[in-house]
Amino acid sequence: MNQIDVHIRMEAFGKDSKEAEVLANVVATRLEISRLLEEEKYMEAMERTISALQRLKDFEDHDNEEFKALLVALIFDLAEIHFELKDYKRSEKELDALFKVLDPLLAKNPDRFGRLHILAMELSTRILRSKKKTIDMLARQQLNADALMEKVNSGIISATEKLVDSLCTVGRLLAASGDYREAMKFFSEAIRISKKRSGRVNKKEIKMTIEMAEIMIRVKSMRPRAERLLDAVLPHAISLAEAELEQQIHTLKEMIKLQESMKVSWLSAFRNKKS
Repeated sequence: MNQIDVHIRMEAFGKDSKEAEVLANVVATRLEISRLLEEEKYMEAMERTISALQRLKDFEDHDNEEFKALLVALIFDLAEIHFELKDYKRSEKELDALFKVLDPLLAKNPDRFGRLHILAMELSTRILRSKKKTIDMLARQQLNADALMEKVNSGIISATEKLVDSLCTVGRLLAASGDYREAMKFFSEAIRISKKRSGRVNKKEIKMTIEMAEIMIRVKSMRPRAERLLDAVLPHAISLAEAELEQQIHTLKEMIKLQESMKVSWLSAFRNKKS
């Protein structure tokens, strides 16, 4: 994905002002986010985006147009990242916040914000299409998983790996449609069957556990359990010298810490704000 281009007029502030410092810091973070997006490191990009939103809170005048322009850019980044992660429910929530900020800006300055409004509408259309496609695929995959489960239960050992993969696919599709708790059940079952088959924790089980934890952190009450799961598989990732998986675990643990430090969601005010 490519970030939207939002020019921030730094010349509107004093060179050594706190406002200029905050904006410059966040703009620099967006450049780092862009690099991570190019490398398809979406969870790391999300962590940086949330950190940037937290930093933007230090800008005192929340009615300032440059503040709001940068806020729009960050919310857009977040919505696109959730879209790339196939978390369409969260992406829709970010879009709701985005339009709450963008609509008044469009009314005041259509020349500057008209293009961004069109891009937001395009993303909304992409989300709706993808969500519908996901629901259609989910029905087919659930039938496939049921058929494979019957084969495994009847003693056909060769179907076990296919069943594990099918359960994970169903879990991903459920998560994409917003049914996080049901998705976790499918991943949990896939991990259980895979461990029983292999008799040890291998790379595949670590990857599935990380993926399940990533879904779990979307539900606030499940974050402590997600952290325990990540702590449990971290030594296995280290012993197998899986540096990339180890980094993913640390990124998710940092995400949990960051989310827990936010007593009130930064975007909740915009989601609930009356137009």
